[in-house]
Amino acid sequence: MNLLDKAKYELDLIGLKEDGDEFDVRMREHLLKMVEVFCLEGHSGASASYAIHTLENLLNHKPLSPLTGEDEEWDDVSKMSGYELYQNKRYSAVFKEGDGEAYDIAGKQFWKWEKDENGIPYKWYYTSSDSKVSVTFPYIVPNSPELIFVE
Repeated sequence: MNLLDKAKYELDLIGLKEDGDEFDVRMREHLLKMVEVFCLEGHSGASASYAIHTLENLLNHKPLSPLTGEDEEWDDVSKMSGYELYQNKRYSAVFKEGDGEAYDIAGKQFWKWEKDENGIPYKWYYTSSDSKVSVTFPYIVPNSPELIFVE
């Protein structure tokens, strides 16, 4: 089974079928177009892995190299915040205050067990003002935030 056939099979399994509702049909077509283009590029194992990793970072608005903290990386967002504050142009979750303190507002993600209306437990993830972590430069944006269990 080639990658395109496998993608169709996997999309069917999660309910993104050719005969689904309008959203499902459009999402299926969109995803299959991206798989088709990827297949046309003729990647081998090594180049495919590199391309997927790089594209994932680009699509998630993540930088491909460490943030430097240099002046040209910052936008002044003081007017919106009401105090001296800068937002990183390369990774929007990183901010710097007027005193030079920098932090990543997405550094921690909290989770806890909840129950749905049928009493079935599920993990509930959230962020808060406690999610920020201090940043020193050069800063390598982590692949995922630190997960913290809350009782």
